[in-house]
Amino acid sequence: RIKNLYEQGHYETWIDITHVIKPNEDYDPDRIGSKHKKYLSCFFAGPIRAAGGTATALTVIIADYVRLKMGYDKYDSQEIEIKRFQTEVQDYHERITNLQYLPSALEIDFLIKNIAIEINGDPTEKIEVSNYKDLARVETNRIRGGVCLVVSELAQKAPKLYKNLSKWAKEFDLNWDFMKEFFGIETKGVFRV
Repeated sequence: RIKNLYEQGHYETWIDITHVIKPNEDYDPDRIGSKHKKYLSCFFAGPIRAAGGTATALTVIIADYVRLKMGYDKYDSQEIEIKRFQTEVQDYHERITNLQYLPSALEIDFLIKNIAIEINGDPTEKIEVSNYKDLARVETNRIRGGVCLVVSELAQKAPKLYKNLSKWAKEFDLNWDFMKEFFGIETKGVFRV
């Protein structure tokens, strides 16, 4: 319904949305990331419908807007964390279920380095990642399905996201111009972990 309203140009239509939220018992308001900066970590828990890919990807953009307005620093990914993302997405695709779109390691590297928030989530699988375990800023060794789906959807929906962002991102002080460079990476071929 939301997609149809958007495509028909009904941008100001009110829609009731209900969220069910369970408090995170492990939440630590004083958690500081690398380089002793506070950054925004967006948690994606439980199964996420792949059919809602654009909405899922927009969640990351909205979180970036919140980050900007709240004064948080950009998430500064570490190389080992990027390798974890690459491995986790590949493991999810090969060991859990086929993703609709499997981004290359190069695409994942680019997105994680450039997106200003941390894409995070609760473990959804009993299976652990095949490599890059026991990382300081990743709370689990188990596969996080929400993380894999969000990263995959961001890569797959990049052209559509950029088309929309180019219309209104500046109005919200968002800088997602890096997406232009992403299209070149997409076409360079496949580089898997």
